[in-house]
Amino acid sequence: MKVSDMVLVSVDDHVVEPPDLFKGRLPSKYVDLAPQFVTNPDGTDVWKYNGETVSNVALNAVAGRPKEEYGIEPTSFTQLRKGTYDHNERVKDMSANGVLGSLCFPSFPQFCGQLFARTEDKDVALAMVQAYNDWHIDEWCGSHPGRFIPCAIPAIWNPEVMAAEIRRVAKKGCHSLTFSENPSKLGWPSIHAEHWDPVWKACSEESVVVCMHIGSSSQLTITSPDAPMDVMITLQPMNIVQAAADLVWSNVLRKYPDLKVALSEGGIGWIPYFLERIDYNYDRHHFWTGQDFGDKLPSEVFNEHVLTCFIDDKFGLASREYLNMDMVTWECDYPHSDSNWPESPEIFAQSVRTLSDEEIDKITHLNAMRHYHFDPFTALGGRENCTVGALRAQVEGHDVAIRSQRRDGDDGSHATKAADLIKMAMAHSD
Repeated sequence: MKVSDMVLVSVDDHVVEPPDLFKGRLPSKYVDLAPQFVTNPDGTDVWKYNGETVSNVALNAVAGRPKEEYGIEPTSFTQLRKGTYDHNERVKDMSANGVLGSLCFPSFPQFCGQLFARTEDKDVALAMVQAYNDWHIDEWCGSHPGRFIPCAIPAIWNPEVMAAEIRRVAKKGCHSLTFSENPSKLGWPSIHAEHWDPVWKACSEESVVVCMHIGSSSQLTITSPDAPMDVMITLQPMNIVQAAADLVWSNVLRKYPDLKVALSEGGIGWIPYFLERIDYNYDRHHFWTGQDFGDKLPSEVFNEHVLTCFIDDKFGLASREYLNMDMVTWECDYPHSDSNWPESPEIFAQSVRTLSDEEIDKITHLNAMRHYHFDPFTALGGRENCTVGALRAQVEGHDVAIRSQRRDGDDGSHATKAADLIKMAMAHSD
């Protein structure tokens, strides 16, 4: 398949929330309690809410910067491409990269809306979650039909309240939910507990995909406290194997046969051995561990329920005979440093040269469209308007130049230890 004929839908990108997110979206009694966007005297930007200060408004949103400047920055909107926080500019950046659709995870509220969950008054907390979801669905996604897949944040502190919000947003056309890969790390029961049954039931009945993104437990496993950054970056995708094992050996997927879970930004290269291992484990140990999969193998349950996602994973694609190709999806990860923007189609094409057109179509868009109830072809007048070539032609001349965005006083050094990065990135996770 020619690069220009591909249709790319990314199931994992990120939004940097704009300063006016909450404007006009809260009941009058809560307006003064909304998060406030503040620019400090030194030029850095922060969000302030409920006595907390979120100091990194755009963690790793480095699209458009040279690789030499990658790091935990930016800390100011002046360092960002407008496409990180402006939906009109985001669509232009997507089109210039040949990307048709995008599912965007949150930034400052954290993956599971932990910032709001820490609010003592849960009525206020729910108002913030609903305001955020309404902004995300109605404005960020709704302003450009056929270009975004809505993804709601959860009211994670109460499973019944959370289930009600899932049903509310599903009626607005939102069929994905960002959730934790390990909620016990956030202080709530693990997925092995019946505590979450109302959530799984709601997602199952409303066809809402539960997206478990790496880092959504506010834990980034490293080997030692003084490990270099490279250790954390290397392990991040593979660490999702822990969530995969939790899912398989819990009864969630067997109890809710229509439930779908996405392991966002988890890669696919580790999956063939994982599937081999869980089946081997089941054969040798289920008699004494008490596991019962009936007439199925654990690998079959995984393949029926779990969406897998990758940015660039040549080994995983070479091992595709061991994967369920109806559950494999592609991700761009804009605007983070793992993203290949604005050359994603060309880099992706290098990895799929041995795949059939049918396999490429499944990975690039058909699987995502089916599982997320996403229909860009109808919204945009047919597939011919949705290809890499067609989208790039629509924004010909759009500026995608790589430019330095160092702030005054920044020496360009980002040799931070992994433990220090975790401390800064997760400072508000407790």
